[in-house]
Amino acid sequence: MRVVTWNLNGIRAAIRKGLDDWLEIIDADVLLLQEVRALPEQLPSDWSLPEGHNVIWHPAARKGYSGVASISRIGINEVSRGIGTSLDPDDSEGRVLTTKCGPLTCINIYLPNGGASPERQAYKDHWLEDLLAWSHDFLNSSDPVVLVGDLNIAHTENDIWNPTGNRMTSGFLDHEREWFSRFLGSGWHDLHRIHFGDRKGPYTWWSNRGKARALDRGWRIDYVLANDAAFAAFKSASVNREAGLAASDHAPLIIDFSF
Repeated sequence: MRVVTWNLNGIRAAIRKGLDDWLEIIDADVLLLQEVRALPEQLPSDWSLPEGHNVIWHPAARKGYSGVASISRIGINEVSRGIGTSLDPDDSEGRVLTTKCGPLTCINIYLPNGGASPERQAYKDHWLEDLLAWSHDFLNSSDPVVLVGDLNIAHTENDIWNPTGNRMTSGFLDHEREWFSRFLGSGWHDLHRIHFGDRKGPYTWWSNRGKARALDRGWRIDYVLANDAAFAAFKSASVNREAGLAASDHAPLIIDFSF
């Protein structure tokens, strides 16, 4: 069973850049998309999912902003939306969609970015603590669960090309990284890092500034985290950098399970 998480940086733009060809190459059983930035009715009229796939959309109320979508060819049922945070009880920003896909519960997350303002960083910080509390029941479930998506934090110095120059940048702030350590310490397994070990990268996001994309000067901010039951079925992880460079500013993170 193949699970793929991919921030598309706008699904309409990704379609124009050849998304369909990359989806065929990636060949996901479950595809969890973030930052779709579109309502279903805004998609090109001549575009559709590959045959046999079903999708649940969770767009943001604000057009052209945020939003997630979960796609499966092994069956999909909605479990919930949002994390019940008092900051956005209806999840109007379209940040969390939980579904059951075959044997696996999939929590699809586009975590807030705090870079726009101090107020937005405070929003992100509050949201992180709410996520930690909300995810507890899923973590301890006897059923396999993955929490995936663009989490907008590079956890360690191995997850960012230039750690020294980004100490004061949202996404690599000391307290964000400390939160991520607590989150993993609660019991979630970081499948990408477990597979690739103690090394730099591979990265999943690159700035459009300078030569970051060409020189692979990136960040690892896209994750698949597994509870114990899902980790028991984990086989391998990979990052398709070429797909990311062609269709988005994020690469798809691909996880294979033995389900």
